Amino acid sequence: MNGFASGCRRACSNRSSFETAELCEESTIEAMRAYIYLALFGACMAVVDAADFAAAVEAYQKGDYATALKEWRALADQGGSAAQFNLGLLYFDGKGVPQDFGQAAVWFERSAERDYMKAQRDLGEMYAIGQGVKKDYVQAYKWLNICAAKGDETCASHRDEIARKLKGSKLAEAQRQSSEWKPKKDPGEQ
Repeated sequence: MNGFASGCRRACSNRSSFETAELCEESTIEAMRAYIYLALFGACMAVVDAADFAAAVEAYQKGDYATALKEWRALADQGGSAAQFNLGLLYFDGKGVPQDFGQAAVWFERSAERDYMKAQRDLGEMYAIGQGVKKDYVQAYKWLNICAAKGDETCASHRDEIARKLKGSKLAEAQRQSSEWKPKKDPGEQ
C-alpha cells in the first residue's frame, strides 16, 4: 500500500473527528465544512478500497488465494461489485475455498444486481445449465439479455439460444423481467 493510501486509512479510521450532519444544521458554513469532510472521507475510503482491491489482485496473481479471499471478502461485504464477482470466481474455481457452485452463484448474483456485466453473463450461463442454481431459462434469459444490452456479443448469442427454448408466456416473462430490472447502487453512489 502506498503512503497516501496508508495515511488515508489512518485518517479515515478516526471518524470521531468528522462532524455529523445534525451538528452542522446550525450554520451554512458548518454544514459545508461537514460536507467537505464527508466527501474527503469518501475519497479516502475509495483510495483504501482501491488499494485493498489491488492487494487482492496481486495476491491472486501470486497464488496466495487466502489473502485474495480475505481482501475481496471485506470489499464484497461492503457491496463492491467487482470484489463480489471475484469472490464468486474463487468459489467457482475452488481457489482458496472448496469449490462451491452454489456460493459462486450467490456472489455472482450480488454482483450482477449491482450491474457488473461479467457477473450477469456468468450468472445467466449458470441458470442456463443449472450449475449452482436450479435450471431456469427465464432467469438465464433475463441476465443474458441485460448483459447483451451492454454490447456483449456472447451474451446476445446465448440469450438468443435460450429464447428458442422459451415458449410464449415464458419468453414474455423473461423479456418483462429484463426490461423492468434496475441495478442496485454500489456503496457511495447517490
